[in-house]
Amino acid sequence: MKHLKGEFLISAEKLSQCPEYNLPEFPLLGRSNVGKSSFINALANNKKLAKTSNTPGKTRLINFFNFSDKFIIADLPGYGYAKVSKEVQNKWQKNLEEYLLNRAQICTLIQLVDARHEVQKNDLQMREWVNLHNLPIFTIATKIDYVPKSKTQKVLSDIKKQIGGIVLPFSSVDFRYNEQIFEYLNQVINNC
Repeated sequence: MKHLKGEFLISAEKLSQCPEYNLPEFPLLGRSNVGKSSFINALANNKKLAKTSNTPGKTRLINFFNFSDKFIIADLPGYGYAKVSKEVQNKWQKNLEEYLLNRAQICTLIQLVDARHEVQKNDLQMREWVNLHNLPIFTIATKIDYVPKSKTQKVLSDIKKQIGGIVLPFSSVDFRYNEQIFEYLNQVINNC
């Protein structure tokens, strides 16, 4: 299985606006422009499902996507770079913390990191916050297509050393890792 039917549900600013349903939910954490929208689009084989942008910080709300009534992916605003005021950033942080700590439907968090670079300081800070709150999480290494095949395993191993836990590769170019990702999501769902 390389794809599931993906459908946009709703956008929400805060926990009280989030939709009610009984499907497991996977929030996406990651820096702006790490490839969260490309990840969603590749799982659904639909380039227009989640809006992609070359400008960091475009996602400003929690965007919910239903995948074949099997699970929900919640695309969160990226951390790191965003051309918004401190006041707006603080509001995002408060709303996202409330959502991540109190949303009953969350099965596990997915942190996306860019495989082309060392794990960034704000990736590590996010992981520390997640670990501090004992939230379940695994990592997707995006943009793996830009890593030479001979170095893929070393890159994945380095990310695992830096950030810990399960690390899965991801390609938005040819979807070659989608099946592995779906298999892992099914395992997680069975243990939720």
